[in-house]
Amino acid sequence: MFSHDVCITFLAIAWLIPHSQAAACEPIRIPLCRSMPWNMTKMPNHLHHSTQANAVLAIEQFEGLLGTGCSPDLLFFLCAMYAPICTIDFQHEPIKPCKSVCERARGGCEPVMRRYNHTWPESLACQELPVYDRGVCISPEAIVKAESPDNPYYQDPARCSPDRCRCKTVRLGLKTYLKNNYNYVIRARVRMVRSLSAVVEVREVLKASLVHIPRDTVTLYYSSACLCPPLSPGDDYLIMGYENEERLLLIEGSVAQKWKDRMGRKVKRWDQALKDQSRVGVGRGGGGAKRSRH
Repeated sequence: MFSHDVCITFLAIAWLIPHSQAAACEPIRIPLCRSMPWNMTKMPNHLHHSTQANAVLAIEQFEGLLGTGCSPDLLFFLCAMYAPICTIDFQHEPIKPCKSVCERARGGCEPVMRRYNHTWPESLACQELPVYDRGVCISPEAIVKAESPDNPYYQDPARCSPDRCRCKTVRLGLKTYLKNNYNYVIRARVRMVRSLSAVVEVREVLKASLVHIPRDTVTLYYSSACLCPPLSPGDDYLIMGYENEERLLLIEGSVAQKWKDRMGRKVKRWDQALKDQSRVGVGRGGGGAKRSRH
């Protein structure tokens, strides 16, 4: 069940997936992970297990640690690694758990492991995972399961209000533009907003970096169920954001404002100022201005 407000249910229902790609996602059959707020996964997982049968044998080694109650995030983190959520938007690249989830699980459980001369497994290293506001990842606080209040990650839909996912307003001006160094700036009409993404029709590309942006329909990816900055289907926006490998991201610090012609002209002047600033930096320092990585 998908909500069009800020509370999202990540249940990948089989009929939502095109028949030609139906084999990409499969129902979760790992007993420890059946209580998770998603019911579809994809193999190989983040630990390179090719089948769920292999993943079961690996995750069962943590049953004793789970029994200690060392961290309320441990089971979620393990299942996000061993049985990653599979959705219509992320069939080819399963979503990883956020770095913060790993750090909380490790912080609570590694002291217990050390009592028995064990350390946190290198295969579950937190430093390799995406940061919440700089990539696409999942965390318990961003996921809702509507079926059962008994689920440890259940959030009452009645409590889902804009206050639970209040979007920070970014005041757009020259100073902000120079400071944030956006990877892309486009004028686009919003076609559809989904659980973790928005489909837009690009009308004009004002700035682009490594990712090629065609004047066509493209997908912008949010980093969590809190859809910030918010977009309304049918409206034209000035959108400024970042990129990650081959994806255009809408994450903390991104901007989405209703389109006005004067804003387009301002952005072109600001981008020229940013280029001039970079050239000054090259002249003074003798080296190129480093591209911001987000």
